[in-house]
Amino acid sequence: MNNILSLLLLLLISTQAIASTVVNTLEDTISSRLFDTHCSKCHGKDRLGLIGPPLIPQSFKRLKAKAATLVIKKGRTATQMPAFSNILSDNEIKILVDYIYTKPKQAPKWTMSDIKHSHKIANAPNTLGNVPIFSADMQNLFLVVETGDHHVTLLNGDTFKPIFRFKSHNALHGGPKYSKDGRYVFFASRDGWITKFDIYNLKVIADIRVGISTRNLAVSDDGNYVIAGNTLPHTAVILSAYDLSPIKVIPVVNEAGKSSRVSAVYTAAPRHSFILALKDFPEVWEIPYIDKAIDAHEHRYKIPADTGKAFSIRRIKLKNYLDDFFFDQNYSHIIGTSRPDGEHLPQGGQVIKLSSGQKVADLDISGMPHLSSGISWKYKNTRVIATPNIKEGVVTVIDTSNWKIIKKIKTKGPGFFMRSHEKSPYAWVDVFFGPHKDLVHVIDKKTLEIVKTLQPVPGKTAAHVEFTKDGRYALLSIWEDDGAIIVYDAQTLKEVTRLAMKKPSGKYNVYNKTHLEEGTSH
Repeated sequence: MNNILSLLLLLLISTQAIASTVVNTLEDTISSRLFDTHCSKCHGKDRLGLIGPPLIPQSFKRLKAKAATLVIKKGRTATQMPAFSNILSDNEIKILVDYIYTKPKQAPKWTMSDIKHSHKIANAPNTLGNVPIFSADMQNLFLVVETGDHHVTLLNGDTFKPIFRFKSHNALHGGPKYSKDGRYVFFASRDGWITKFDIYNLKVIADIRVGISTRNLAVSDDGNYVIAGNTLPHTAVILSAYDLSPIKVIPVVNEAGKSSRVSAVYTAAPRHSFILALKDFPEVWEIPYIDKAIDAHEHRYKIPADTGKAFSIRRIKLKNYLDDFFFDQNYSHIIGTSRPDGEHLPQGGQVIKLSSGQKVADLDISGMPHLSSGISWKYKNTRVIATPNIKEGVVTVIDTSNWKIIKKIKTKGPGFFMRSHEKSPYAWVDVFFGPHKDLVHVIDKKTLEIVKTLQPVPGKTAAHVEFTKDGRYALLSIWEDDGAIIVYDAQTLKEVTRLAMKKPSGKYNVYNKTHLEEGTSH
């Protein structure tokens, strides 16, 4: 009798276990099906990110589940995240939120060993000629990133004729960065690939994968080093600019052991250092470069034997996060702001003096100013910075002598990019978000008034202006798969020509970028 009862009990337990497994499997199937259908195109089937960021718990340190639910329902301002309230039920959204807050079965990692194994040298720099293989003003070239089909076009800035078009990694992000002489350019893709390209010879030098999800890269002003900031894993990676050989992986961890995604990384050229903004704890890091050592026989940079003290970290501790920031023109201050992410964080911006690491001013800027797209110019007897806002239809103009707001210029909607040139009387700002995305405002830098509103292609997104090196022409993107580059006379504001392109997300002039022109991002 006891044996029968034991068998019945075992059968009952087994049945419950099987039922539980079936339920869990069914829930997993529903979750993965929903994710595959609605999320994987941008965030990857493995949730590790593609065009969009990774959707795993490591990416939600500041975004709580309740806030994530609202993001799925309503979309997210200043991103390509659409609203799903009319597509998914509340229960389906809850299933997705539970799913993305579940840890992957295998923790994602990308180690120095992985980085080294991904490294590929296509053409050693010392095997290529030092004279360009085509005729052009090498300082007035543009690189146009076409995200529609993942290509890059090299464009002649005098004739506006394409010179060369080549395949890139998917979803280039953060803008390409040039070597100081403009010969080489470095690209970063969302999925962690860094590429070095030789413009003179129209050839790829090297490729390396530094992470699973990468934010952007910067190049040291001495031309020796590249740094890439990752959102997954939480690292910054130092590479040799010569051939992208990996030098050091820096874990982005605070003194309490908490790790963070990197929001952005830039070069502070006069300070000979990299500046990192961090997403998950309120610190800014300054990482000075180390001295180079050159092997005259191999024509390449040596990696110092003792790298333990190299690239030391200076921690500038803040009271708020820094998601987006801008340098003043002499790189003595950084002006930053944070994305609330559903938390009760103070609105506005902050100004940090780099020499002391102290906050010297608060800025009364609501919404989400896109400071890294800000520009600078001389206005009356002072210098100002101006920034678009990706949540509000306003351009904010700030006096850098006292950090007071001079004017808020009302626009037709939130803007993404703002550009000008030292020799141009105008600043251009798009209306990237909202129903007026096909408009571009032209602002007189002396009067701070909108003097003209352009509508290049009705119904098509117009964005991202970049000037030729002399400021005579302004190039504008029609940000669509059947898009174009439209060239305007920067004085008369009349169209000169247009070139068909596949979603030209950005265009980058060699001279303006390498000479830190005040009207473009650095």
